[in-house]
Amino acid sequence: QVQLVESGGGLVQAGGSLRLSCAASGRTFSSYHIGWFRQAPGKEREFITSISWNGGTSYYADSVKGRFTISRDNAKNTVYLQMNNLEPGDTAVYYCAAGSALTMSRTYNYWGQGTQVTVSS
Repeated sequence: QVQLVESGGGLVQAGGSLRLSCAASGRTFSSYHIGWFRQAPGKEREFITSISWNGGTSYYADSVKGRFTISRDNAKNTVYLQMNNLEPGDTAVYYCAAGSALTMSRTYNYWGQGTQVTVSS
């Protein structure tokens, strides 16, 4: 089993940057693929990006491509989401998730509690 804890959220002005972290417990973290999702008020949870267990493959939603970068450090049991050039539309609760399939769907096995990101205009 894997437990995930997100951190790094906060309030930032449009055009600014944030780096989110997803820290995991459990010895098998390096065998899981990791996804980041976000959910804005009144909207469904949407896929942002995912990374394979070894960091060799990643996918991005069109809405964040070129602005967000996912990476992982298996030695630290942590996945990062670097977010640049943030827009008010990026305001949401951000979640990381771990699973055995590298996918853009919400079928990951384990989820964190989320961290709030608010982008002011």
